[in-house]
Amino acid sequence: MRLFAAVLPPEGVAHELATEVDRLKKLPGADALRWTGRPGWHFTLAFYGEVDDDVIPELSARLERAAGRSAPFALAVRGGGQFGHGRALWAGAAGDVPALRLLADRAEAAARKAGVPMGEHRRYKAHLTVARSRSDVDVRPYVSALEEFTSRTWTVGELALVRSDLPRSGVPGEQPRYEVVARWALGGAG
Repeated sequence: MRLFAAVLPPEGVAHELATEVDRLKKLPGADALRWTGRPGWHFTLAFYGEVDDDVIPELSARLERAAGRSAPFALAVRGGGQFGHGRALWAGAAGDVPALRLLADRAEAAARKAGVPMGEHRRYKAHLTVARSRSDVDVRPYVSALEEFTSRTWTVGELALVRSDLPRSGVPGEQPRYEVVARWALGGAG
């Protein structure tokens, strides 16, 4: 299975972001971007790639422990930025970003201890991808527009393990499919 650990925004926050993204789509040149759908909106904590079925129980147990050691924390979607000369346009995070970063570090460590090859460690950058491009695109107007955006704040109370299935139909614009395969409460609450 192709898996990653994530924090998922609640429905109300996703709705606020959808309203902002609809506004961005009206800017000149928006058709040069592939806009991600709401099911794909998440803050990836650690991307695991293809994980063998026999590793998943150990990974799950370690993620459950990581979640239990992490207290719930406040987060909002705020601002934005880009990676790769406009190849990824993203919304950022505000609130207890250090707690989000710590949860990401724990999700990565859980995978390493479970035997999932993680490659080189990179400093975590909290982001939620809202659009992609196959080529360089000047997304500065979109980043500027996102600077004004801040969602309501919510309390992150769980860590999710998500399966992603890449598009296979070859139909332009087809989105990956995401399925939450496990959830663990932070701080052992709930």
